[in-house]
Amino acid sequence: MVQLENKRIVGKKYEDMAAGYISELGYKILERNYRIKSGEIDIIAKDGDYIVFAEVKYRKNNNYGTPFEAVDYRKQNRIRHVALAYIYKEGLPENTPIRFDIIGIIDENITLIKNAF
Repeated sequence: MVQLENKRIVGKKYEDMAAGYISELGYKILERNYRIKSGEIDIIAKDGDYIVFAEVKYRKNNNYGTPFEAVDYRKQNRIRHVALAYIYKEGLPENTPIRFDIIGIIDENITLIKNAF
């Protein structure tokens, strides 16, 4: 149980860092840790006309792969499903421009990939 709590603390620290980073780039944070039964999206934000669904991944180093490699096809599909649920819940028009970004953090270095998938 302690290890899970530590992971949550570490995860929150880097999600906070990612949210601050994209806020400085002009994104407006709409939701954090948006959750439904089938999954979660770390950050939902507005960037210009786009609603952005952002996944945050942290790695201490690249020894076990990059943060971006961790967002595999299954994870992408889960994020898409949760994004559709959010769009429906919020009553957004079908033609609302959306984008899926990944914010990768290695040690303390942040990289943003816009329109990652």
